Amino acid sequence: MTTLIIIICAILLLVGLLGCFVPVVPGPPLAYIALLILTAFTDYKCSDEFLWQWAGIVVLVTIADFWLQIYGVKKFGGTKKAVNGTMIGLIVGIFVPIPMGFIVGPFVGALIGAYLDEKDDIIKVIKIASGALIGFIGGLVLKLVVCFYLIREFYLTIQVYFESLFSFVLK
Repeated sequence: MTTLIIIICAILLLVGLLGCFVPVVPGPPLAYIALLILTAFTDYKCSDEFLWQWAGIVVLVTIADFWLQIYGVKKFGGTKKAVNGTMIGLIVGIFVPIPMGFIVGPFVGALIGAYLDEKDDIIKVIKIASGALIGFIGGLVLKLVVCFYLIREFYLTIQVYFESLFSFVLK
């Protein structure tokens, strides 16, 4: 049973890592849930203090991820149309069959939204759309740092399990 739970947790961690790149999939929360499941259903435990601290960090990073794209657009001079364009582009970009649609979508959405307000100043339009891209990259970096740390913690927590499981090979 422990092996099955560890496999489920590992899958959640991998989906969480994928979720850092795909905006619809909540990356850090899934990675965190993997550690909760591991702690709840196996003998391999994370400390309560660790779990509480990282629950707060995961919530903050999840909120910051949504906020950073909007902040990036606004910081670079975007209006409500550019912000809405970013959100629409984010949703459309997920379903576009190009490899980086989730990055191109918000940029193009912000570009279109900004263009509706700033038809005469194409430089400003590109600057506003760049704010969406910078916000996305900032959120991506935050999520990746959190997910990799949680993966590291998972590995360190179950390391003893793998050592005992493969002890016959190591001798």
